[in-house]
Amino acid sequence: MLFYAQYGKKVKTMGNQIVRINNLVKFYGSRPALQNLNLNLTDGKVVGLMGENGCGKTTLLKILAGIMCDYSGIVEIVGHKPGVESKQQVAFLPDESHLPDAITARSAIALYSDFFTDFDAHKALEMLNYFGLEPSQRYKEMSKGMREKLQIALTMARSAKVYLLDEPISGVDPASRSVIMDGIIKGFSQGALMLVSTHLIQDIETVVDEAVFMYHGQVVMHRQADEIRENEGKSLDRLFREMFACSPHS
Repeated sequence: MLFYAQYGKKVKTMGNQIVRINNLVKFYGSRPALQNLNLNLTDGKVVGLMGENGCGKTTLLKILAGIMCDYSGIVEIVGHKPGVESKQQVAFLPDESHLPDAITARSAIALYSDFFTDFDAHKALEMLNYFGLEPSQRYKEMSKGMREKLQIALTMARSAKVYLLDEPISGVDPASRSVIMDGIIKGFSQGALMLVSTHLIQDIETVVDEAVFMYHGQVVMHRQADEIRENEGKSLDRLFREMFACSPHS
């Protein structure tokens, strides 16, 4: 890929390594979803996992979350292969909710309190208040944006080492995106790692420390966000658009 040769510099590793991936391969039938993917991430960072729909972002997050195991290659998260031990230190926000329609926000908090030993119910209630959500409101009565906010409050109220957020602002209006991202950062522990998957690059640009660009199941760029803006003289969103506009596969 021509754009990989031009832009595919690796970020300098600092801090404690939290994620280590070498030659990760995942197929859906005969179709490759991830192809020899390599990625190292450290703590204390908000990392944007950026790419178009279908590039493999969700598959990667599911593997890191330990809910997808039929892959080849080396994957370590918090020093463990994805599984029981790593799940205790990983908070995963999937792109689809599994909360029942009849549940209230308060009951969802109680459910998470029973299920996760690191869950902070007080913090979850504070985030509900920040988002303007009523604890007594049922999930089926909430708009899409309100549902996103509830799920983010539940996810960010865990004291995790790693937060994996899959398209947390997809399908909501621009004003809600801004509020949601503010709430995510408000709930983020500075000693943890947050990996945020999105194709809406412009909406998370101001909060990410590092950018990981994916294309056709591969990481084609991993760099510091400030370095990109300083050296390239352009935003992450603009660089992404230019990179893939130049791709022979676009």
